[in-house]
Amino acid sequence: MIRVLVVDDQSLVRAGFRTILDSEPGIEVVGEAEDGELAVARTLELAPDVVCMDVQMPNVDGLEATRRLTADPRVEAAVLVLTTFDREDYLFAALEAGASGFLLKNSSPERLIDAVQVLAGGEALLAPDVTRRVIEAARRHGVLTSGGGGADASGESVPGASDAGDEASAPPARPSAPPELDTLTDREREVLVLLAEGLSNAEIAGRMWVGEATVKSHVSKVLMKLGLRDRVHAVVYAYEHGVVSPAGGD
Repeated sequence: MIRVLVVDDQSLVRAGFRTILDSEPGIEVVGEAEDGELAVARTLELAPDVVCMDVQMPNVDGLEATRRLTADPRVEAAVLVLTTFDREDYLFAALEAGASGFLLKNSSPERLIDAVQVLAGGEALLAPDVTRRVIEAARRHGVLTSGGGGADASGESVPGASDAGDEASAPPARPSAPPELDTLTDREREVLVLLAEGLSNAEIAGRMWVGEATVKSHVSKVLMKLGLRDRVHAVVYAYEHGVVSPAGGD
């Protein structure tokens, strides 16, 4: 049974998420919270597998709550950030905070259920529309970093799109390839490229003509060698460090 905590400042939204998730066999909503501070307390109390986290809330917002949860060694829950705001700065801030998934609230119920199942299975998720936002941002600015920022192996400092105006006229030079990239085998590097395209393990397996178990093994090795938290951050890393070309076609 997948245990879920629903966090949102609107009671109707929480009730809607609860109805959707409780209707799926194998998923149980074990609690609710209306702000980030209570979300942290309830997570420690209830030990959910997945926390569905709103962004804008009173007192402590969802991004700060996510930072606190992912920094706490007692917490094993994955955080799925849910928002109505289709903004890149929220996306990058959520990634920086340590979220394992990002989904818009106008996504279908089926996509929400799938996202919870994916995160509970130990993987991470970027919805296809969100992955496109990462790719588009990289293509516009050359890399996702701005002013020397960007996520390194420890997940530090992922910038938001609020810097986009400053970067439009003078995009930063592409950083040199970090030495850990040289530790990847050809197959692992190929997997990293396909991850950056937003492909699932099944899609990567089909592209490479291997089994999904083999793909999972490659993904695990890529994350370990590059010091990345999950496949979401692998997408950011690949564009930041030129593993894939953001100057490619649309």
